[in-house]
Amino acid sequence: MSAWDLFRYTLGALRGHRLRTWLSVTGVAIGVASVIMLTSLGEGARLYVTGEFSSLGSNLLIVIPGKTETVGATPLISTAPHDLTVDDAEALVRQVPEIRRTAPIAFGTASAQVGDRSREITVFGTTNDMMEIRGLAMGTGRFLPEGERDAPVCVLGAKVQRELFGNRNPLGQMVRLGDARFRVIGVTAPKGTSVGVDLDEVVNIPVDAALRLFNRTGLFRVIAEVGTHADIEGARKRAITVLAQRHGEEDVTILTQDAVLSTFRKILGILTAALAGIAAVSLSVAGVGIMNVMLVSVSERTREIGLLKALGGTNGQILRVFLVEAALISTGGGLLGLAVGVGAGQIAQQIFPDFPVQPPVWAVVAALGVSIAVGLLFGGIPARNAARLDPVEALMRKRA
Repeated sequence: MSAWDLFRYTLGALRGHRLRTWLSVTGVAIGVASVIMLTSLGEGARLYVTGEFSSLGSNLLIVIPGKTETVGATPLISTAPHDLTVDDAEALVRQVPEIRRTAPIAFGTASAQVGDRSREITVFGTTNDMMEIRGLAMGTGRFLPEGERDAPVCVLGAKVQRELFGNRNPLGQMVRLGDARFRVIGVTAPKGTSVGVDLDEVVNIPVDAALRLFNRTGLFRVIAEVGTHADIEGARKRAITVLAQRHGEEDVTILTQDAVLSTFRKILGILTAALAGIAAVSLSVAGVGIMNVMLVSVSERTREIGLLKALGGTNGQILRVFLVEAALISTGGGLLGLAVGVGAGQIAQQIFPDFPVQPPVWAVVAALGVSIAVGLLFGGIPARNAARLDPVEALMRKRA
């Protein structure tokens, strides 16, 4: 029996039991689609996080007050014995040659009010260097003045400008932030969300003015830009030394983008693998369905098997007939599931354009490979039973 004859024969057998065949195909398709969709979400999360951190800049150090034991941690509340100050940020530029510029950050929320319009907003206290470090662009006006850390001026995000001023020109107008008043000197161009913060809903003010507004003495973070990627680790060690000398002890944590990204990649990699494992359980269930279909098929085609053997069919040929049937079911289900999974991902991409939904290559190959393997594995027992039937007994059993 040629390969083409074998294919046509098994295809005809499957068409003879359309309902059972489609139920088995659907079971495999659901399993494969689940693997594709869940791993797409996991891979999308990894790409999203990587893209968000890349948008911060290429060669950054993040200085956090408080000593932590791992470089992957990012505590929100400082437990440092000494404040991280603007003078510390300026000392890093002077004493660490690899660092080009630094941007101190004082962070908080306040009520912004213009006339009868008001809303809660996020306030960043920083310096002029933040514009270069974060790659901000101005829609109108200018950014915070260089060298002025306590001037009563502010730069609005694009959404804040629209909500507080509407179509009016905000430049030169006054905005009340908490109990203080600030003059608008600029509006940033639309930037969108970066690392969980919508930069279009932020108001930037000079760092000392922000510390006074929030009644704080220490900074939330200091971001330092290093000249080249190769200098990052050396700059990190020298920055720790400089700050330890200033504070009398090592009481800060300095993160690199590589360290943070590595931590996130590990976490999301484990999550993606776990999701794939959960989805793969449904493939095992589909395999049991294939085995049941094939067992029923063998019992219903006993006479046909006996006739094939009586005409000279070997055990190997009978085995191949039923294995090919199982393989066609699992392969068809796998391809259908792949189409459904990828299609669902494309729909999700249209609904959430900022979130990259795409299956990793390994998941596609593994899902199809496992679906075919499941068909052959679970179809192997019925196929072996069919091959072992005695032709005379098979014919007699059917007649009885």
